Amino acid sequence: MWSRLRKKQLNGYGFRRQHPIGPFIADFACIAKKLVIEIDGATHSTDKEITHDQRRTAFLEDKGWQILRITNPEVYENLDGVLEAIAAILPPPSALLTPPP
Repeated sequence: MWSRLRKKQLNGYGFRRQHPIGPFIADFACIAKKLVIEIDGATHSTDKEITHDQRRTAFLEDKGWQILRITNPEVYENLDGVLEAIAAILPPPSALLTPPP
């Protein structure tokens, strides 16, 4: 995943890996769009982890972050689809340009 997000490869947006936000560490964060991508493995299915994830999501959303949760199997089995889902949230740079008058 990191090899496809780094160096502004996805619509020209930079991502940080293992980025601290408050008391939490985001798996991946796009600072420019306040987008957090969380990759959830099997450990995210226990009641304790679900509660922790809900607290993290509430904290991040309160700070203006959008959270996209993706499972490990999605990354391993459909990385291109995962990247398309992320790209759909991030407009391409050409969409950000205002046409001349």
